[in-house]
Amino acid sequence: MSVMNISKANFTEEVIHSTRPVLLDFWAPWCGPCRMVGPVVEEIAAERPDIKVGKVNIDEQPELAGRFGIMSIPTLMVMKDGRVVNQALGARPKSQILALL
Repeated sequence: MSVMNISKANFTEEVIHSTRPVLLDFWAPWCGPCRMVGPVVEEIAAERPDIKVGKVNIDEQPELAGRFGIMSIPTLMVMKDGRVVNQALGARPKSQILALL
């Protein structure tokens, strides 16, 4: 699967009501570490059809960033059944991102 852009318009449908775990990448285009994590997140999306992967641009979606108390980026968050079950701050290698799942 490909990475979805998550906005407040599709958040409930794509994340809260998802039957699969969702890996969310809170990021911004000006963030260097976010640009390092981006390709890894896209790789995971391509390799793991059992999960959904979404990116939340905090500049475009400040309400979602605020809802989850995002204070630094990149923040990676795993949600299952509409609840946050795991979270990590900062750039991570692929193995650590997969371990969140």
